[in-house]
Amino acid sequence: MISVTDLKRGTIFEDEGQIFQVLSYEHIKLGRGSATIKVKVKNLKSGSTTERGFINGAKVNSVSVQRKELQYLYKDSDFAYFMDPKTFEQIPASLSRIEHAYLKDGGTFFVTFLDNQPLSLELPPKMEFKVEETGPSLRGNSATNIYKDAILENGIKTKVPLFITIGDVIRIDTRTGQYSEKA
Repeated sequence: MISVTDLKRGTIFEDEGQIFQVLSYEHIKLGRGSATIKVKVKNLKSGSTTERGFINGAKVNSVSVQRKELQYLYKDSDFAYFMDPKTFEQIPASLSRIEHAYLKDGGTFFVTFLDNQPLSLELPPKMEFKVEETGPSLRGNSATNIYKDAILENGIKTKVPLFITIGDVIRIDTRTGQYSEKA
């Protein structure tokens, strides 16, 4: 059992027969009453995101999961395929369970397993992508917060500063999908 006060970002637990992963944690204490713990969680079986509230002192069931570093190979219409670099075993993961927009061929990612089934994918906080399409570059406008649309090599559309050109490599924050910096 895990106390709800020990839940932190990334923790996986079971509650009411469902497996959840904590996305954010908030401890709220008002006046004389007991504290309330609010967590934003992702249901790892259905993929839905909800907020759950617990009273201070409540407990949830712990879940024993494995975390492996795997190399991404390719994806088809239903599955993304990873390879274990130690055993060279290919492991399919359902695209409905993992965030697959940021996968890059040959990249290494941490995959969480429950009962030898891929449960979730842990992306690095920042990843580098090449800009495939964007509007014209305007020099001298790097000090302002004016952005233009850009399409990256993985097909994701994001906003970039005016000085970014086609072919530039930029870093994207995978948690928000926003431009972070030029690589």
